[in-house]
Amino acid sequence: MTKTADPLFETLAVCVPGLIETRADEVLPIASVGKLLLLAEIARGLAAGELDPDEPLAVRDDEYCGGSGLLTALSQRNWTLRDLVLLTASVSDNTATNVLIRRIGLERVNAWAQELGLRETRLLDRIREPRLPEHAPTFAHGTARELAVLATRVAGEEPWARRMLGWLAANTDRGMVAAGIPHDPEDRDVPDVGAARKPGNAAWLANKTGTDAGVRADVGVVRGGDGHQLCYAVIGHCRPGGEYDVVRAMRAIGLVIGRAAGRWR
Repeated sequence: MTKTADPLFETLAVCVPGLIETRADEVLPIASVGKLLLLAEIARGLAAGELDPDEPLAVRDDEYCGGSGLLTALSQRNWTLRDLVLLTASVSDNTATNVLIRRIGLERVNAWAQELGLRETRLLDRIREPRLPEHAPTFAHGTARELAVLATRVAGEEPWARRMLGWLAANTDRGMVAAGIPHDPEDRDVPDVGAARKPGNAAWLANKTGTDAGVRADVGVVRGGDGHQLCYAVIGHCRPGGEYDVVRAMRAIGLVIGRAAGRWR
């Protein structure tokens, strides 16, 4: 990859359809942003009546995983599918993700991604700590363009998409691209496309982020003051130690998106 003047900084891939695009077709590790594919297949299955939101699922010993999430610190082992989805979407819970991957299966997740038009964006494995040589090299990889396509599809009016957008509105990590976009992080009620927003509230936002050593990623949907919509995908890749520089660059992209959102008011 071509490096910038900063020796730690390698790639910032961006796709904001109609606004910004750079290195949008480079296939990069996307960390927990890959959980979007899992959530999309579950949303589709629920909307089709193939899955039961109240299905009980027990966490197995080998599914507990550190990193993001809460389940490793909670005593309960039995949850509903609905619970595990909310934990995955809101706090990117790695253990909940592993349970859901076991229940749904990687093949099914990637088949729906293919049907959605994604060719390079895939889940490759469950979450693992540590990731050993015999495992897939990363949890998930993809391109900014395809992730922006997915965000656009999620922002549509299909029943599965509306359901998934509500989950993403509960995401608690607004520190990357979203940090530059004026919005209320506690506003989880999905507004209709074209609906006017409340005065003084520049935008509504739902997103999913990913964090790993050398990886920062953020994919989201923004609805501006007069109901116009903008979707984005940003993937940063760097050498370990350069993550904060990547986050600063992502926040700069957020400022551009935020200014666009402000013009909608």
